[in-house]
Amino acid sequence: MRRVAPALLASALLTGSLVGCSTETRPAQSRQAPPAEPPPTATETPRVPAGTAPQRAFPVGVRQLKLTRDGRALPVTLWYPAAGEAGGAVKRSATAAEGRFPVVMFSHGLGGRPDDYATLLTRWAAAGFVVAAPTFPHTSRGADGNVLDVLNQPADVSYALTQVLALDGRAGDPLRGRLDAERVAAAGHSAGGVTTIGLFTAGRDERLDAGVVFAGTAIGVGTAFAGATAPQLFVHGELDEVVEYAAGKAAYDKVPWPKAMLSLPKGDHGRTLLSDGAALRVVSDTSVEFLRWTLYGDPAAKGRISTDATRGDIATFDDHL
Repeated sequence: MRRVAPALLASALLTGSLVGCSTETRPAQSRQAPPAEPPPTATETPRVPAGTAPQRAFPVGVRQLKLTRDGRALPVTLWYPAAGEAGGAVKRSATAAEGRFPVVMFSHGLGGRPDDYATLLTRWAAAGFVVAAPTFPHTSRGADGNVLDVLNQPADVSYALTQVLALDGRAGDPLRGRLDAERVAAAGHSAGGVTTIGLFTAGRDERLDAGVVFAGTAIGVGTAFAGATAPQLFVHGELDEVVEYAAGKAAYDKVPWPKAMLSLPKGDHGRTLLSDGAALRVVSDTSVEFLRWTLYGDPAAKGRISTDATRGDIATFDDHL
């Protein structure tokens, strides 16, 4: 990846821990995005063939995958649709449901871990997606907190994706024959949002069909979005005390593909993602329908995105999908 000013990246992300977000807020004027040119009307469609997403909810299984890339330990948590009736607690090493499921790579924020986001990620798995979340070696909770290592994380995610997809053909693996390598997305929060943007810019992974960015910024990875059309969903709190709303909006404005931004007027940097509540339900339902559309090619799901996004006046929705 190209070199960037380390001080800029560090200042944007150094306090970006998911679980340690400050409750202080900045003056309202500091959160306002400068006037921007109207985004181009989206005319391209996702490259995933039209199809239908599962209408049922699945129970969810979870397992761990131990990976190492060039000496970098990358344990991956996998949540996946399991066999049986929906409901109940997530079951470790449960039998996978029948079918072939799209894959979503999720990147945690600075000082976080995949399990912090389990409420959201298990909802994705219950909707019919295999969610793979690496624990990064320097930016996870308990690590050395080297914020500049975020620039190595897009390559970590690409490596982990290769290893996860390989399970589909591995004899004896519980996910053998269950992964659809032609339907893949990336998502992430805060430093993980930077990682996700990087997977569509400087570290473009052409296997990715869509992206979901929570409280992210393009500092360090740039906004030179490249490659095939990959629709993007941005989610950002307008009271974000770590990554200013304007910074996320600026990255969103540069996306050249079909895109939408879910803005939470009362949202902070990420506590909405931690536990169930009205705001998380709006975020999870909106993101599920976005993934159903972009990865299953389900046109009916696309029609439900804006309805879920604007339910209860919790968020506003800039829709260019």
